[in-house]
Amino acid sequence: RSSRLQRAARTTKPIAANMLSSIVGRGSLLASPIVRGGAAGAAARAAAAAGRRSAPAMARRAPVRAMAAVTPGNEPPSSQLFGPSLFPVQDPEAEPRFLEMVKMNFDTAARHSGMDEGLLDLVKGCNSVLRVSFPLRRDDGTIEVIRAYRAQHSHHRTPTKGGIRYSEHVNLQEVEALASLMTYKCALVDVPFGGAKGGITIDPRRYSAGEIERITRRYTMELKKYGFIGPATDVPAPDVGTGGREMAFIKDTYQMLYGMDDINAAACVTGKPLSQGGIQGRTEATGLGVFYGTRYFCDNAEIMKGIGLSTGIKDKEVVIQGFGNVGYWSAVFFAQNEAKVTGIIEWDGAVYNPDGLDIAALQEWRQSTGSIKNFPGATECNNDEPIEIMYKPCDILIPAALEKQITKHNAGRIQAKIISEAANGPTTPFAEQILIEKGAIVLPDMLLNAGGVTVSYFEWLKNLNHVRFGRLTKQWEERSKTYMLDRLEQLGGTKLPAEERAAVVGGPTEKDIVYSGLEDTMKVACQQVIDVAQKRGVNYRVAGFLVALGKIREVYESAGITMS
Repeated sequence: RSSRLQRAARTTKPIAANMLSSIVGRGSLLASPIVRGGAAGAAARAAAAAGRRSAPAMARRAPVRAMAAVTPGNEPPSSQLFGPSLFPVQDPEAEPRFLEMVKMNFDTAARHSGMDEGLLDLVKGCNSVLRVSFPLRRDDGTIEVIRAYRAQHSHHRTPTKGGIRYSEHVNLQEVEALASLMTYKCALVDVPFGGAKGGITIDPRRYSAGEIERITRRYTMELKKYGFIGPATDVPAPDVGTGGREMAFIKDTYQMLYGMDDINAAACVTGKPLSQGGIQGRTEATGLGVFYGTRYFCDNAEIMKGIGLSTGIKDKEVVIQGFGNVGYWSAVFFAQNEAKVTGIIEWDGAVYNPDGLDIAALQEWRQSTGSIKNFPGATECNNDEPIEIMYKPCDILIPAALEKQITKHNAGRIQAKIISEAANGPTTPFAEQILIEKGAIVLPDMLLNAGGVTVSYFEWLKNLNHVRFGRLTKQWEERSKTYMLDRLEQLGGTKLPAEERAAVVGGPTEKDIVYSGLEDTMKVACQQVIDVAQKRGVNYRVAGFLVALGKIREVYESAGITMS
């Protein structure tokens, strides 16, 4: 078996060769994804079993060495950290694929971690993956084959958690990469989930509402069939191309077919409409988290001094790439807090106004015309090369679209001092090096866009508790505050105006509690990242990985590895 694998390795791509040689060397499939479903799943399970039977006992039990920690001054050369040899590209000018980007960032952080090499392999690999195909009968009577995926990256905590995206660009590699990012993101912000992600390879704009419903319901059935959905197993959420409508379809399908005897069935998915057990504040959660995180860094005088900016959000010029859910809400919160959103970039056009755009008016324009193109409140519109607006002078650039938008080919043109990653993987490792060398800071996706999964966690808790946040305490708090304010007014001899009084004594709504919980979560996580970055002399992405890896290590060290 070993000789066959070695012969195969010489004829496959470098990444396959690396994986095969690691199987031969360790006699284990520890870091390899487990494929469930269909012939591929059976073959993978059979191969894994054969490998375990053939591997010598000593090889299976051989101790692994700890990876040497990297300290300032003894870092490997940049060619080792980011060189083309670490990912399978033929063109030296090409950027790595998304999954390889995540692995490169992981490997860079791993060199600083001092963690056991075997444990790093365990954390890095994707535990379980699902790839399915199923038929769709379209409205015109024709039949189309739909391809869908789900990946569960880590089970160090359960359930796993991650969104479902509908995009024609969805593939297994992308889903695995996004699932791994979810693991590190959840660990970083202390959300007790493992990482997961799913997707269906369709352009949702090409399908009717009825077709989307049929696709979503069948996908839910496939997930359940192979153990990839459930309140205690794997909890999906919205992502690119999906929203509350699709989550309601998932919840209804799961509850009607599989959850009739499960009182917690509504917790099988988050991001639902309020009428289906959703939570107030979930829609805007990711954009709000981007704002909270960026504001926390901007309020740090030392960090701002280091990049030549004044402290605080007020009057900062902001350009946002992407005006979907995350981009829109990011723009709303920055504008509400006296920043100037000067540029918005979409796939089919971009608008710019150095004095700041009216975000509410821009959203109204898009809803009425179907696009942001030719918005009358802009002083400059670019419909031919929208990306050019990203290179305008600004203080904060927020990429809120898709991965790999800032590359080594355009990073040199970016003038922003702060890049706040609202999307997943928008900056390649090469581009990040260029930006840092220019004196900018990159606030990583795993930290900045964690607002969505944080509030999804709150929604999951709400579904398990079967009660709205604030319902049991709101009136009690209002009575307590009213009594205290009455006494203060008596002692002071003055009364507050009715509007101010209502604001003081009012008990918190569910949205108030959600916003407060999210703000505290982002504040704690940002400070942890800042502390590690300063202590270890690394950038914020590496610091984020180190914080996450440290928390994952604690889980494994305290619980052990089952049946090892």
